[in-house]
Amino acid sequence: MIKNDTWITQMADKGMITPFEAKLVRRVDTLHVISYGLSSFGYDIRLSPVEFRIFRHIPGTVVDPKNFNPENLEPTQLHHDQQGDYFILPGHSYGLGVALERIEVPENVTVLCIGKSTYARAGIIANLTPAEAGWRGHLTLEVSNSSPADCRIYADEGIVQLLFFESELCSVTYEQRKGKYQDQPEKVVFSKV
Repeated sequence: MIKNDTWITQMADKGMITPFEAKLVRRVDTLHVISYGLSSFGYDIRLSPVEFRIFRHIPGTVVDPKNFNPENLEPTQLHHDQQGDYFILPGHSYGLGVALERIEVPENVTVLCIGKSTYARAGIIANLTPAEAGWRGHLTLEVSNSSPADCRIYADEGIVQLLFFESELCSVTYEQRKGKYQDQPEKVVFSKV
């Protein structure tokens, strides 16, 4: 069953989401922002300003998820103007960022990360990814720009929504099987096998 705002708040008080915003934030001071925080049946996390990397073509190489070469990802600059802090994701490209919030998924819950409609309407697609029962850390976020135009990806603003699904306890949690992405720091974590 999908969990509601009351449950999310109760679990955030126990450390499930840090930092936690108990309402949906659409403005910070006089600035309109891409919403983040608690919604009716989810929680919108923010993109950290710490790091964003963009895939680049290196002639003669192929990106191999089993033997990932970090040189295929180029750090990009954080920009700032009156609209806020942002990274630029070139047209028809793909980048990796990291969530500002740290999450700790309960052992009877799986989390799905889905894209926000504000970005989707600008051609920005966030991959649908899970955070399994018992996982904890800062999510590495996968973002593609399906449009031909360069697009801004705003830091410290909403990037994806988390949906929490509760079930019976599983026999082996992500933590128990010593998952390879456990305890991710607030930085981009590359593909591992």
